[in-house]
Amino acid sequence: MNDDPPAPAPRRARVRAPELAGRGGWLNTGGEQLTLADLRGRVVVLDFWTFCCVNCLHVLDELRELERKHADTLVVVGVHSPKFVHEAEHRAVVDAVERYGVHHPVLDDPELTTWKQYAVRAWPTLVVIDPEGYVVAQHAGEGHAHALETLVSDLEAEHAAKGTLRRGEGPYVPPEPEPTALRFPGKVVRLPGSGHLLASDTTRHQLVELAADGETVLRRIGTGERGFADGAADEACFSEPQGLLVVSEGEGVLVADTVNHALRSWDPATGRVTTVAGTGRQWWQGSATSGPAREVALSSPWDLARFEDRVWIAMAGVHQLWTYDPARGTVAAAAGTTNEGLVDGPVAQAWFAQPSGLSADDDRLWVADSETSALRWVAREDGALVVRTAVGTGLFDFGHRDGAAEQALLQHPLGVTALGDGSVAVADTYNHALRRFDPATGEVTTVATDLREPSGAVVVDEDIVVVESARHRLTRLRLPEEAVRVAAVAHRTQRAATEVAPGTLLLDVVFRAPAGQKLDERYGPSTRLVVGATPPELLSSGEGTDTALSRELSLAEGVTEGVLHVSAMAASCDDDPDNPYPACHMHQQDWGVPVRVTEQGADRLPLVLAGMDDAGA
Repeated sequence: MNDDPPAPAPRRARVRAPELAGRGGWLNTGGEQLTLADLRGRVVVLDFWTFCCVNCLHVLDELRELERKHADTLVVVGVHSPKFVHEAEHRAVVDAVERYGVHHPVLDDPELTTWKQYAVRAWPTLVVIDPEGYVVAQHAGEGHAHALETLVSDLEAEHAAKGTLRRGEGPYVPPEPEPTALRFPGKVVRLPGSGHLLASDTTRHQLVELAADGETVLRRIGTGERGFADGAADEACFSEPQGLLVVSEGEGVLVADTVNHALRSWDPATGRVTTVAGTGRQWWQGSATSGPAREVALSSPWDLARFEDRVWIAMAGVHQLWTYDPARGTVAAAAGTTNEGLVDGPVAQAWFAQPSGLSADDDRLWVADSETSALRWVAREDGALVVRTAVGTGLFDFGHRDGAAEQALLQHPLGVTALGDGSVAVADTYNHALRRFDPATGEVTTVATDLREPSGAVVVDEDIVVVESARHRLTRLRLPEEAVRVAAVAHRTQRAATEVAPGTLLLDVVFRAPAGQKLDERYGPSTRLVVGATPPELLSSGEGTDTALSRELSLAEGVTEGVLHVSAMAASCDDDPDNPYPACHMHQQDWGVPVRVTEQGADRLPLVLAGMDDAGA
């Protein structure tokens, strides 16, 4: 018998964090250029984000409480890593940092220099660096607030004991506020009776009623502070409101209160705000998808429209359309699977990608599907609701090209407005343009350019009033009979392709439950993996849904490049045997991985959903 103690398990070598570099420079630092040496002694969380991505916006909200609680020991650094061409413009990043209330330093990395140094594959990704400058954790996707809180607290205690923790004020320097009447407004509606305009003043967390000229401010609704409270106009609080819908004359206006994950109602007669749907908490996989409106969680509702006697909700946060029935006080998921992509067909099988604009005519519900740069619609065919696409091909192709709808291109549209002649206007946000699609001819034309991030519009008599979000104003245009001609431009998301070997590819999603948690398998498998490809012919087998986080994919012969679409989910709960009702947490992420098939390529593709530096990858 051998009484020697067992040898300790080998640990991977500690990895020194690569330096932070990006051609765009630093924001929110008062002009200072930060290095990791400047941050030594602090816990650092790198947040790799891009401002088009709703999951990235969710992470910004998750980090707020962590930053507040650990203000003297933690520094969050946003690393802005663009997907769209527009997002690589420095001015656009400056705007986004203010628009979404980012209160920490941000590195503008338009060429993905730091992204590549940290081998990041998806938006959002969080990397934790300890006070000595070593990488200790990486998490892809959202829903990691609890794990980060535990890890940051543990690192504080460990490095305080070692004498390597440095406390004090962080490097964040807020920019000077700008005195504009609106600040990054989102959507606009015309109020019945008065003809006044109501805009969602998104960054100031208010609604603003303006005269018919679109400039004269008549009243503000909301305190202007981020919060979630009902009451009179000077007591109510919103959090980045977006979509607006006049229910009917005398019945008020519905508000998509995006970051509060709620629908609110504003009564113009009394000025009072009430909550009509949502719990104030974000919907997660496994939550209810229908029921009493105040008891079902929502996820980043972005716009609203009435179609077939129901209010439809662009549920950007989960890539779905939901409905709200004011008469019954209920909500329900109506279209989309929660998988991110562009798939047409029956509403229950369709895929959306961050739907952000809605408008209805007599026959169709039009949808601005922003992440696929697509214009889509919902309509009845043979009595059943189906989803169809007018413009757009997928998550990675975009541009500014007019002509026949099947070859036209948009770039991240956020708004859509049905017009009286049966056509539809599209707020083509990242092209700074107003576009028009005519179903009768199947043609896409450009109506106006140089609009600076238009995000919504409303028809007023013979004009259209456009929300120029990044110019902080409403702009009135006459709808022209002739379209504006622009030079055609096409783009594809620029990310280095992963080289993979022909034949069998092992897809491995790496997940390790955070410290103090374990996989929740009380009611069956706690993980899910969905795999698809563009083009579909890239895979001869391996697509579809299963519970294992590893899967063998067969790459078809003759297809040399494409994109693997991977969606992974894992549920973990606090590992406390004495607690019959442990807190549980959902970890989920979607990846679009460009691949190129070469003889020298890898036969394994690891994707990190959540893992520590000794988890193995």
